[in-house]
Amino acid sequence: MFKAILLEESDGKVAAKLTELDEDSLPDGDVTVAVDYSTLNYKDGMVLNGIGRLVRTYPHVPGIDFAGTVAESSHPDYKAGDPVVLTGWRVGEMHWGGHAEKARVKGDWLVPLPEGLTAKRAMAIGTAGFTAMLAVMALEDHGLDPAKGEVLVTGAAGGVGSVAVAILHKLGYEVAASTGRPETHDYLTGLGAASLIERSEIAEPSGRPLDKERWQACIDSVGGKTLACVLPQIAYGGSVAAVGLAGGNALETTVLPFLLRGVNLLGIDSVMCPLDRRRAAWARLVRDLPMDKLDGMINEAKLSDLLTLGGEILKGQVRGRVVVDTHA
Repeated sequence: MFKAILLEESDGKVAAKLTELDEDSLPDGDVTVAVDYSTLNYKDGMVLNGIGRLVRTYPHVPGIDFAGTVAESSHPDYKAGDPVVLTGWRVGEMHWGGHAEKARVKGDWLVPLPEGLTAKRAMAIGTAGFTAMLAVMALEDHGLDPAKGEVLVTGAAGGVGSVAVAILHKLGYEVAASTGRPETHDYLTGLGAASLIERSEIAEPSGRPLDKERWQACIDSVGGKTLACVLPQIAYGGSVAAVGLAGGNALETTVLPFLLRGVNLLGIDSVMCPLDRRRAAWARLVRDLPMDKLDGMINEAKLSDLLTLGGEILKGQVRGRVVVDTHA
């Protein structure tokens, strides 16, 4: 038996509870993992609250990330005792996930835990930090340069934003961090933000197709009107890496930033990201993410805390990275 968060649906409503399950209830897969740590992402909050129809079949164990040790394996690349990490592949949505002490998945979805990284720190990174690294890499592929000016990070106090600020600062960039929570200003400055931008300042488009060139690039986790506001402010040849939709999935803008300034809008997908890009991103995280900054982002939790935290993250009330000790 093992502890797990279990979601059940009744009359169209989803309810979550902490329970114990038998290992025989785990879904099909060629690797069984003893999960040590998981985490909480915005998408987890949606799943825990039955929002967005991300889960189609119940009962269901959520948790889109986990790190732990292989318990059993028939996959050629993994054996019992191997430390591993998983993000993406619609685990926690279409397939039972990591909000449990055990998980069974396809070995092709796993990545060996990078040398020098603990399971706890891997989950402090999680999908949020992994996505932030993919965004930085995509911006680098499109000419990101510390000499070209400020990089804006929206939703900076959230999971993706926190890691993005820390990585960019470590790499020598001047980071402007946008947040609507004044109580996070010291936190963001501690991560390396050179300036703080009030959320309201970039919450509404000006109505002009082009504004003053203000940022060389942006990592945007908000979307919606914020993204529409930022695009006309990007400098010539700059880029926006779009990683989230906390402010909505609609985008009303013009094509003029793309046609007259050569601005790039880069979509960042961490779910189906190819294995070679995954390995490269994890290697970069070990190298380019300051671990002391990462440790400062951690909010420790246990499985039962997810019943409350799942709602709080949707309201923007969670700062940094929630790391879930599945055995606590």
